[in-house]
Amino acid sequence: MKEFAVYDGPGLRQTVFLKGCPLRCNWCHNPEGLRVEPQLMVSTPSCTGCGRCKEVCKHETCIACGECVAVCPLHLRRIAGQVMTSQELADLILENSDYYAKYGGGVTFSGGEPLLQAEFLLEVLSLLPGVHKAIETSGFTDEETFRRVVEQLDYVIMDIKLFDEELHRKYTGVSNSKILTNAKQLCAGDKPFVIRIPVIPGVNDNEENYRRTAEWIAGAKMLEQVELLPYHKTAGAKYTMVGEKYRPLFDTDQKVQILQNIFREYGIRSSVL
Repeated sequence: MKEFAVYDGPGLRQTVFLKGCPLRCNWCHNPEGLRVEPQLMVSTPSCTGCGRCKEVCKHETCIACGECVAVCPLHLRRIAGQVMTSQELADLILENSDYYAKYGGGVTFSGGEPLLQAEFLLEVLSLLPGVHKAIETSGFTDEETFRRVVEQLDYVIMDIKLFDEELHRKYTGVSNSKILTNAKQLCAGDKPFVIRIPVIPGVNDNEENYRRTAEWIAGAKMLEQVELLPYHKTAGAKYTMVGEKYRPLFDTDQKVQILQNIFREYGIRSSVL
């Protein structure tokens, strides 16, 4: 959980990150959120090789038990992810919910992809009466699940990463057909929402992608704005911590192209985060 979040919906908020994601975006900067189960993260560049972690380890392959975390003298190890019941998570959120409400906020569920744990999420939402509830989502789920979850929310932040389906498959590993269908459902609904575009150099920062996205969402009465999130070169920093390699299919040194004028043409407010 992240406390005092200011970019995850209205007011001051708590953000809950649910692990697991069906997408594999080539620019993802949270690799520890891709798998559902808890994972060991190690800051390997600072490791001195003292061997204390190996002395306490009782397993051939890591099961993220956390025994090595406590013995690391430089505190370079941590477990990403915690298994909780819906009631345990709701109780944790409610501990400070009154404080966040005073500042016009609430709780936002992010990921990974929170809709991957839709039934769990619905259970948690049902235990938070009076709390302003939001989601940050890729929208990658079936229409019925999307509808059921959105009905229980007060605010939605949804990505439209790439409009072209072939390019979407190339850079995220999945089709965008479900995403665009759910975006249309959102546009026709009565929940306030924001569309976010992670702006990736040479991938989706072109006039065609901006314009097709603007056309798809234009006229939605509850759309507050489009938020553009320029790619940052630190995106790959955490991959070695989870034993992975960062392999971008684009030039990370290329400057991103921001074309807010296109959204203005369609009467859509936009901002750059």
